[in-house]
Amino acid sequence: MAQESFCVTLIVVMLRKILIWEQRPIPTPGSGEVLIRIGSVGICGSDVHYWWKGRTGRFVVESPIVLGHESSGTIVKCGPNVKNLKPGDRVAIEPGVPCRSCEHCKTGRYNICPEVKFCATPPVDGTLTKYYVHPADFCFKLPDHVSDEEGAMLEPLAVAVYSCKRAEVSLGASVLILGAGPIGLISLLTAKAMGAGPICITDINEDRLNFAKLLGANYTVNVKGLTPEGVAAKIREQMTSPPTSIIECSGADSSYQAGILASGPMGVMVTVGRGNYEVSLPLTIATTKELDIRGIFRYANCYETALALVTSGKVDLSSLVTHNFSIGNVHQAFHTAKDGKAIKVMIKING
Repeated sequence: MAQESFCVTLIVVMLRKILIWEQRPIPTPGSGEVLIRIGSVGICGSDVHYWWKGRTGRFVVESPIVLGHESSGTIVKCGPNVKNLKPGDRVAIEPGVPCRSCEHCKTGRYNICPEVKFCATPPVDGTLTKYYVHPADFCFKLPDHVSDEEGAMLEPLAVAVYSCKRAEVSLGASVLILGAGPIGLISLLTAKAMGAGPICITDINEDRLNFAKLLGANYTVNVKGLTPEGVAAKIREQMTSPPTSIIECSGADSSYQAGILASGPMGVMVTVGRGNYEVSLPLTIATTKELDIRGIFRYANCYETALALVTSGKVDLSSLVTHNFSIGNVHQAFHTAKDGKAIKVMIKING
């Protein structure tokens, strides 16, 4: 630590499609904060969008930004008033820090706090850095048997936990997951851990569908070339009961439409995927089915549940990490994530 007290290597997005190295001072933790030596960082789809397109949704890169928000590491220093953590503790980092005082925060919906600062969401810097300062109350201590990679994966698992809760997934629930990307596959594992079944998952990639079968999907549907009506028909052919918990993870217009068409009466569809700003939906059908359509924006109060699922072994995330890279090969890591060659790409920062 003493040898690195004056500077730290960072990866910074500077304009579009450019990654550079930069030296910055190691930050000092303030009151209630900890300094973390970052161990592992997973590449999220939003990281790829910021790097390659300069934006994701309404968030736009207008100045250099450090990417990364799926992270874990080891505490090296605690600021004043940190009581539950100490140097040497390995932690997972919950990346969204709210104001803690607005109505949304006080009622437990801090994910929609208008003042939330989320790692690697412009203009807030992320965790692709050797050392990072974060509030201690948004760090979760990892047991010895939970790896740094699994700790970093708690972030997408928290998304899946929140999505399943919002979709009212429960014991024996009939579940439809639209999109077999990382969030879709983790939602599959989470729904299974919650006792749901049968579970059907869709995608245009047959390899991902085959992987979903290995993870425990009861049914898979390849939607490539199909209309939403055709997708819904295939889902109804396979499932013994129409799905009542629908988790849309692709963001494709046709996928939203297929979810509504395939759902059973009085179901719940949650919109996890980020697609076009305007989407045409068969709302008359949704209305006659009394289907609830609920938005998903990150998560709130889900990290402890996510950690419990991993700690207990009910959710095994290890098979989802298909590619590992050192920080020196970060360009290759981002291209691998962008080209769809991986389920989850993990970057080792220190170690």
